[in-house]
Amino acid sequence: MTESATSKLLNGDICHRTSNGKKASKNGFVKDHSLFEQPQKYRRPRDKNQNVPHNSSLYKKPFVESFEETPLWVAVLTYMGYGILTIFGYLRDFLRHWDIEKCHVARERDEQKDFVPLYQDFENFYTRNLYMRIRDNWNRPICSVPGAKVDLVERVTHDYNWTFEHTGKVVKDVINMGSYNYLGFAENTGACADAALEVTKMYGVGVGSTRCEMGNLDIHEEMEQLVARFLGVESAMAFGMGFATNSMNIPALMGKGCLILSDELNHTSLVLGARLSGSTIRVFKHNNMQSLEKLLRDAIVHGQPRTHRPWKKILIVVEGIYSMEGSIVRLPEVIALKKRYKAYLYLDEAHSIGALGPNGRGVVDYFGLDSKDVDIMMGTFTKSFGAAGGYIGGKKELIDYLRRHSHSAMYATSMSPPVAQQIITSMKIIMGEDGTTLGADRLRQLSQNTTFFRRRLHEMGFIIYGNDDSPVVPLMLYMPAKIGAFGREMLKRNIGTVVVGFPATPIIESRARFCVSAAHTREMLDTALEAISEVGDLLQLKYSRREQALPSLGWMSEESLLQD
Repeated sequence: MTESATSKLLNGDICHRTSNGKKASKNGFVKDHSLFEQPQKYRRPRDKNQNVPHNSSLYKKPFVESFEETPLWVAVLTYMGYGILTIFGYLRDFLRHWDIEKCHVARERDEQKDFVPLYQDFENFYTRNLYMRIRDNWNRPICSVPGAKVDLVERVTHDYNWTFEHTGKVVKDVINMGSYNYLGFAENTGACADAALEVTKMYGVGVGSTRCEMGNLDIHEEMEQLVARFLGVESAMAFGMGFATNSMNIPALMGKGCLILSDELNHTSLVLGARLSGSTIRVFKHNNMQSLEKLLRDAIVHGQPRTHRPWKKILIVVEGIYSMEGSIVRLPEVIALKKRYKAYLYLDEAHSIGALGPNGRGVVDYFGLDSKDVDIMMGTFTKSFGAAGGYIGGKKELIDYLRRHSHSAMYATSMSPPVAQQIITSMKIIMGEDGTTLGADRLRQLSQNTTFFRRRLHEMGFIIYGNDDSPVVPLMLYMPAKIGAFGREMLKRNIGTVVVGFPATPIIESRARFCVSAAHTREMLDTALEAISEVGDLLQLKYSRREQALPSLGWMSEESLLQD
């Protein structure tokens, strides 16, 4: 083959039929499954008991993830809780309808009843009667650097969370377990801050133009060359907004007559980009390779609906780390399927770049794979690099095409110069090009903190989701009343956490999400774990029924943790 995969992607070549293998069996999730051990059976609330075959020859290290089964009594009580809230919600709506209770939420006027509804009925009902009860757990204003500790502006409400007032007081030194500050570069001192300050003096803060007009600075080109070298690809392009990197570039690559195969838990930016492209979208079960392969086979065999013509392009869209599940994509298996069925692969490394791999180069580095096997490598600078924006890397033909056709490249204002310098400095530290071992030390610290934090939560009896190496740690709450209670009780103990519920998660899978950082000291993590244990006992959150308890960490050294 003389033509590259990327040029095929841009030219819209047709996918060819491949030989069929054995009939795919059903697939699901397993509890604590490892590629080097016999998998155990596991059932999640939305997936039945099914076996997961693994191609262990594709993996160079154990791949262990945990999605423990929800206890039956917890599931029943969760449904009952939502049922009670729904009944009282309809009662309150009845009182609002007759002006017995004041309605604070926006709604259509009587003269607009015949218009197309502005508000979706259920989501508006959920906002009025469920979300408002626990709204105080979100949008809390902070007044410091979002590092390992933050300062929060204290606020109160006198109308049950419809409005808030600032008291003028500040809650100091709250341990930050919610920010995506994986490598601790969200800081106002040090090499990154000093370099950004110097660039601000030289270039200013704003550019005031697009890249294709008067907004292309030498610092932008330096950053893109560094990103390409960091990723191990031919070329790269940076954008000022991570969300728009997905939502505006997928439509530039895909269109009518193309097929997008998307993981069911992909981020909203990926979903929006796929919808805007006008392509046909089919969803496969999360991290389920047999579900993906079945869709690929059907696409090759049957082609487009009605006409049965071959698809112009088939694009598999996955993430490196899934931000709500803490799971890591089975990239070796995805690449194997991609090669077998002549599809293309779009990898979103928003949470995995900088946070995974011995060199911090993401999930490709984590599995020891070749970056050339991924056609489109996407990531953001907002997490591990402490900056803003996103990037796309790949073949030079791909990047040249996007420079001419991407809406985000043609119409968006250029990235702020100090932000670009923050990316350059932090990336050079990770790569060790600053002449120090600071980058390697932070990568090592993040790995140790992740292992320690996850094991301690398992020991305490909590149900946590995700991969053992993922710094995103979801702790299951389930019941609606415990979402708000957990966030408030943790803040009373000076721990800042993120609690997540519908629509970001399935309605009965509410959770607290912790993000581990290299900036966290062992003392901070011990304090946070002690608070989590206290609140867990108070709210009865220790649902885990694991048959085999994990070994105590009391006798384990940091060296042994690092080896694990």
